[in-house]
Amino acid sequence: MSVEQVSESVSGLRWFKSSYSGSGGGDCVEVAADLDTVYVRDSKVVGGGPILRVGWGEWAAFVALTVE
Repeated sequence: MSVEQVSESVSGLRWFKSSYSGSGGGDCVEVAADLDTVYVRDSKVVGGGPILRVGWGEWAAFVALTVE
């Protein structure tokens, strides 16, 4: 599995809050995607925190594990 912190600009991505995140302002995991990559960030980090970049195959494997 290849996961790395993003160093390039991701300002053009459309971010979505995880359906597992709480509605009361906590646990705010967000994801965005382009043609070959999924990006993951914690929206609670002021000033923008680290953004992780994973391939679609790795993301599919992760999601499959979390719904079992």
